[in-house]
Order: sequence, then structure tokens, then C-alpha cells
Amino acid sequence: MPDVTFAPPLTPVDRLGTQLATQGYAVLGASDLMRLAGVSPDALHVLAADWSDLPPDRYLRDGGRYRRRRHASFVVEGDAVTRTPHRAHWQPLEYNALHGGIERWFEPIAESTSAQPAWLALLRWLARVADALKASADAPQRWYVEAHQFRIDTTDGIGRPTPEGAHRDGVELVAVFLVAREGIKGGETRVFEATGPAGQRFTLTEPWSVLLLDDLRVIHETTPIQPLATGGHRDTLVVTLRRGGFQDPEPS
Repeated sequence: MPDVTFAPPLTPVDRLGTQLATQGYAVLGASDLMRLAGVSPDALHVLAADWSDLPPDRYLRDGGRYRRRRHASFVVEGDAVTRTPHRAHWQPLEYNALHGGIERWFEPIAESTSAQPAWLALLRWLARVADALKASADAPQRWYVEAHQFRIDTTDGIGRPTPEGAHRDGVELVAVFLVAREGIKGGETRVFEATGPAGQRFTLTEPWSVLLLDDLRVIHETTPIQPLATGGHRDTLVVTLRRGGFQDPEPS
């Protein structure tokens, strides 16, 4: 069967806020992202090089070897970006039936990565997007941000970007940046209404295009990838923004 792909439904910049508010998700092409976040192609190219040094994910419960990742947490308020002490990534079973309920201590994102101007610019821009979508009259909000560098490869013949299936993350805003896509087929993005039947399917192929999700209103997943060439992989930067604090285990 041929690998059928659908182009992403790109959102005009002047409709970004409206589309997020009415539809629950939006997709921006790389040029629009760079203009809105104030980053250059060269700066993003330098940032993308850091995906070549990601350690294996030791917590995959399906026994796979296809996922590499790093993780870090930040607090963003206005233009102030503060990296917090390294902490576990935790989700309740309600949001992640496969890996929820356990503290996952991933290797930290390199300090040299999170200090890059492009990285800081992306986090500040996402906080502005979240403020526009969710903030009260006291904007800007304090956003508790988790960032994940992912590489999904075809070591096992198949790689699963979202082994937990269609899900929410338990936050206010999710951003999925496509960093690179090489030597693979599959990896289709699917977005559905959280409480209804409507959905959209498309494939992100342009480096530094980005999917933005109102996590309270939609669920999302990405289909498995298969190799078209040796070393095939899909790299993403996933950033979540939450109000009120990070997700942590309930006190026992």
C-alpha cells in the first residue's frame, strides 16, 4: 500500500488566536513560526544539531528501543525564563494509560541547549500564545513548562511516536515542533475533538513547522513510522504549558 500523506492545514498568522480559540488547534509553517517567535533559520539549524545526542528512553513499557529523549522544566512569566532543578516527568493514568503513574527520570536537556537564544525565544513565544488563549485580566500568567526532545527511530523496524495512543497531556497548551524527518514513512498526526467525533489527519514534513493544541479541548496522536532508508528517524520538540504548577504524584 502506498504511503498516502495529507498536507497540514496551515493557519494564517492573523487567524492564529481565533483558530486556537474556536477549533482547539492550529498549524504554523516554519516561516511564520520564525517571524512570530523572532528566530532565524540559522539559529534553528544550530538548535536542531542537539537532537543527535539523545540517550535511550529507559521507560518504554512495550519493550521497544525506538525512542530517545531528554527532558527539562522551566517557569516562564512574561520574558523571564527560569530553568528549574531537574525533576521527574510524571503524568496520571488518566492522561497516559501506558506510562502514567510512575516518575520517569529522563536525562536532562543540555544546559547549552536551553541557553541558546532560539530556545529561549521559542519558550517566550509559547507563553505569549498561552497568555492570549488562556490568561485572565492579570496576564501574563506564570507558566509551568516541560520540554521534551524526542527522536523516534526505526531500530525495531517500526517506531511509535505516541505508544500510549490518542491522549491529552493534562496541561493548557501543547506545542509539537517537527525538527527533522529523514528516511521514513508514516508519522501521520491526528487531532480529534475531546468530546466529539470531528477530527483531522495530516503529516508534518517541514522542519520547524509546529502544531499547537488546546489540551483541554482536543486529543492527539502520531501514527507509527517505518523505514525508507537506513537510520530513518523523526525528531520533535514537544513543549507543554500548565498553570498552577507542574504535574506531580499525589501525596501518599
